[in-house]
Amino acid sequence: MNTTSHMHSAGPSGSFGSLAELRAACLDLPEGDRTAAETVMARQAELTKPPGSLGRLEEMVAWLAKWGGNPPRLDRVDILVFAGNHGVTAQGVSPFPAAVTAQMVANFSAGGAAINQLANAVSAELRVIPLDLDKPTADFTLEPAMDEASFLAAVAAGYRAVRPEADLVCLGEMGIGNTTAAAAVAAALFGGDGTQWAGRGTGVDDRGLARKRAAIDKALARHAGVTGDPLLVAAALGGRELAAILGATLAARHRKIPVLLDGFVCTAAVAPLVKLNPGALDHTQAAHVSAEAAHRALLEKLKLKPLLDLGMRLGEGSGAALAVSILRAALACHTGMATFAEAGVANKPH
Repeated sequence: MNTTSHMHSAGPSGSFGSLAELRAACLDLPEGDRTAAETVMARQAELTKPPGSLGRLEEMVAWLAKWGGNPPRLDRVDILVFAGNHGVTAQGVSPFPAAVTAQMVANFSAGGAAINQLANAVSAELRVIPLDLDKPTADFTLEPAMDEASFLAAVAAGYRAVRPEADLVCLGEMGIGNTTAAAAVAAALFGGDGTQWAGRGTGVDDRGLARKRAAIDKALARHAGVTGDPLLVAAALGGRELAAILGATLAARHRKIPVLLDGFVCTAAVAPLVKLNPGALDHTQAAHVSAEAAHRALLEKLKLKPLLDLGMRLGEGSGAALAVSILRAALACHTGMATFAEAGVANKPH
């Protein structure tokens, strides 16, 4: 067990010298503040409403207190969108060319994407972090997507992107071909094949879907030797943006910052953490369940209950940004409502 302090398990700059160092950081995770969560639930019991009548809104405030401190705050919300390119696009798995990744990053910078509008709507700060877009990962049907050094560099980029002063971190991604990578990671971690895990992503036709499933099956056969090691799975079958999401989620845990996860790609990116440490995602919530078919199955494997179900499949952190409004509403009820005593309302039925 790594006994170094939580803040420094990744080294001062959030860099990991080896997979062993990263593995140790994934195993050495701080627990949340149970007392803070219990204090919130005790107050919920005193508020002017039938017990438990705000349902998951009550749980959300307790979760925020457990991981972000009491009283919970949502003043500083960061949305981190990581972008990466994938060599597997050579297999014809996406209807869009890889150049679209960089074009969309430019659109984010210009304020023209859906996530820009959603970030503004919830007064969150959006930061887009492109990861070596000019150097796609290797085609993982032929070789590992990333070697150890490039995988660790991408994890570190994600780790460093998390600001210690954030009250909440929302995670998202952009990358042509990345639903193929996400499906391959999910299959390697949980079993199954391309047919079970591959969906239409940005909208491939039937022939494209067949190519996608075949690419995943080829990759699973080629990398069968690494399926017992979740980090090697992430390096061999994932992508830089998936690795960065893993790193950011790990940093948030070490810094005790709650996290909202976006859709299928985001969820697949953090799945290796659970395989290493069953409680690794306790500081996260699934913001939504996307229309990408395998997302619901993956959430069930990870025991994550989505907050929203709106048939979205955009990525970009869009679902995570939307769920910020739910958390803010939950917090407003918790802090603003009167207790039975304050309101002079009898809280016991006759």
